[in-house]
Amino acid sequence: MHAENAVTGAEIEHLKQERNAVILAHNYQLPEVQDVADFLGDSLGLSKQAAATDADVIVFCGVQFMAQTAKLLSPDKLVLMPDPEAGCPMADMIAPEQLRAFKAQHPGAPVVAYVNTTAEVKAEVDICCTSANSVEVIRSLDADTVLFVPDRYLAHWTQAHVPDKKIIPYPGFCHSHLGIEPEAILALKREHPEAVVIVHPECTPDVTELADLVASTSGMVRFVRETDAKEVIVGTEVGMVYRLQRENPNITYYPVEVAICPDMKKTTLPKVLTSLKDLVYEIDIEPEIAAGARQAVERMTQIGT
Repeated sequence: MHAENAVTGAEIEHLKQERNAVILAHNYQLPEVQDVADFLGDSLGLSKQAAATDADVIVFCGVQFMAQTAKLLSPDKLVLMPDPEAGCPMADMIAPEQLRAFKAQHPGAPVVAYVNTTAEVKAEVDICCTSANSVEVIRSLDADTVLFVPDRYLAHWTQAHVPDKKIIPYPGFCHSHLGIEPEAILALKREHPEAVVIVHPECTPDVTELADLVASTSGMVRFVRETDAKEVIVGTEVGMVYRLQRENPNITYYPVEVAICPDMKKTTLPKVLTSLKDLVYEIDIEPEIAAGARQAVERMTQIGT
């Protein structure tokens, strides 16, 4: 298996040059996929980096909504997804018709969509946000009441930091982060009392309350780079630990082993190779939908990340 991966890696590098392609990998991807990536990061950061390159082809190793965001920010580039079945259950929890019904219940309230949504949903909201900038985005809106889709837990965490506004959450969630229970964090803390606890804001409130830091994956990367801690308990998808370990090997990391996103693990090296070789699977967004969705993303990027 290792020999096959080594050959595949070399072939990928060759094809990448031939296609003038750039490979993006989300922090939750398999280690071998992270290893062949030109850029590692969160979905928005990756899309912005890709837009800034002179590549003709973007191979996005992540899930569907991430590749769509890359296409929104790089409409003239060919955006490919190695596995078109890699979706996001949370993004699928809200469709345009459900969003319209939610808006109808609260007429006049602006809608913030987490980037973990489809382009079709983004096209019908006022602005997007990431887990890194949700507080800034909510504060930027000239409204006392704001609708937030689809993640109820990111909405809850954001509400605690913007007490002067009322955030009405849609009842969506991330299965992988929901699987992180407070008992698992407490058990790791008992085993490693000196360890610092970092968790993602998609976790439930009873988990985020146990954390020393609640942060997006990009925030976790920054924290680990700057911390004096020698041990870190990591409360997010387990793929994150590989990147942290690679970049900061002097720290010992303790993942919450149950936090696995099956969709993030669908992309493999052979699929990346096939994507480059056959230029599959292309991400295409209807022009009218793309226009509205791009506007929601660009409004967010003007506020910052």
